[in-house]
Amino acid sequence: MLAMTTSTFGSQANTGLVVGGNTVDNALGAAYSHLSIRPSFKKNLAHPIMALFPIKRFRPIRELWIACVSWCSVTACLCTVLAQLPLAQSPVLAQSPGTPDALVVDLGKQTRLELVHLSPGELMMGSTPEEKAWATGIEGGAQPGTERESYEGQLPRKIKVPHRFWMGRTEVTVGQFRRFVEETGYVTDAEKPGGHTQCFNPKWTSYDFRTSVVHPWEPMPGKSWRDPNFQFPLQDDFPVVCVSWTDAKAFAAWLNEQASLKLNIPAGYAYRLPTEAEWEYACRGGRQDSTAYWWGDDLAEGQGRFNISAVDFLPDRKQKWPLASAPWSDGFSFVAPVDHFGERGRNGFGIADMCGNVWEVVLDHFDPKGGHEELHTTKENYRPVCKGGNYFDVPGNARCAVRLGLAGPHYSDSRDGFRVCLGPIINNAP
Repeated sequence: MLAMTTSTFGSQANTGLVVGGNTVDNALGAAYSHLSIRPSFKKNLAHPIMALFPIKRFRPIRELWIACVSWCSVTACLCTVLAQLPLAQSPVLAQSPGTPDALVVDLGKQTRLELVHLSPGELMMGSTPEEKAWATGIEGGAQPGTERESYEGQLPRKIKVPHRFWMGRTEVTVGQFRRFVEETGYVTDAEKPGGHTQCFNPKWTSYDFRTSVVHPWEPMPGKSWRDPNFQFPLQDDFPVVCVSWTDAKAFAAWLNEQASLKLNIPAGYAYRLPTEAEWEYACRGGRQDSTAYWWGDDLAEGQGRFNISAVDFLPDRKQKWPLASAPWSDGFSFVAPVDHFGERGRNGFGIADMCGNVWEVVLDHFDPKGGHEELHTTKENYRPVCKGGNYFDVPGNARCAVRLGLAGPHYSDSRDGFRVCLGPIINNAP
């Protein structure tokens, strides 16, 4: 019993716990090797006491001595083993659920949706007077003299997001939305009888400001997310557009109904549209100050990061968007594939396309006085909030703080899309 060897411990531990890449028997083996415990162990331990008590009648004393020394040796081995086990791998901590950096949702047919984990934190919501002045100035290019910038609130204010959540790395794509429709047969608001969506009219040439203003977007029956009238082939990796706030919520509800996905949903959480506070927190990428964009205030630093009105010709013509624009080509006069700009287009949280590409609807109802820390809803005549700007927007209209209210929950446009989050269930959410 007292001459137990490493191999004996090893045969027991091979079916046991694996810790830090090594089994427990490896740790025990190292401990025993360090203490030089071998089959001749009993004889070596007995030698000093035998010299003191050579007579046979003292044999019980010798055996007691061997037992005491052996027990101390075994105890030392166990202490050595425990010291080698990393605390992070202890059984108690191992039972606590982990927090993955990202969740990948399999939608079938080789289509996946990725969400990035965000820890609780704070942000400065809104914009400064200086930022508003820049947005309506020469470089920002937004129309001065309107109340649009006032929607961002008078001053930035500290907002807390007290819970962890997962935010879509990109806007929901055409391919992801198609999987939803294939599985459910869902019909969007634009596709319903009498429905329509706002699309670009390719016959448009200019605003004609000197006479009557002619807008590039018009309501078009027969157009939808399947055909947004882009005048070029639709791709599965484009952000889905021409979908309403109602359509976006239906997509999130479908995610929650999938039995295969429920296993990955923490208790008390659900897929949904983000609140405005969650969206702006995710957009700013962990910044604690108030800046126009997630990388700072310098527009020039935005080159190669986002898709807005820039030096790009419209399809089949040598003409760019006529209003203010970024002084470079981003390669797209309309939508860009999601996450096209790679690491440079991802903010501090690793989230892509939060500014530009397409407007993104959120869960809140629009309050013209500014955004809210908690979900804001109204009982009637509500207008969903949209954030972030789009491919057609001037630089001043594609900032983190920018916010507008849609015409209504069933309104859709070829500049509007959405992204989903996995967040705490909100009671009485619209």
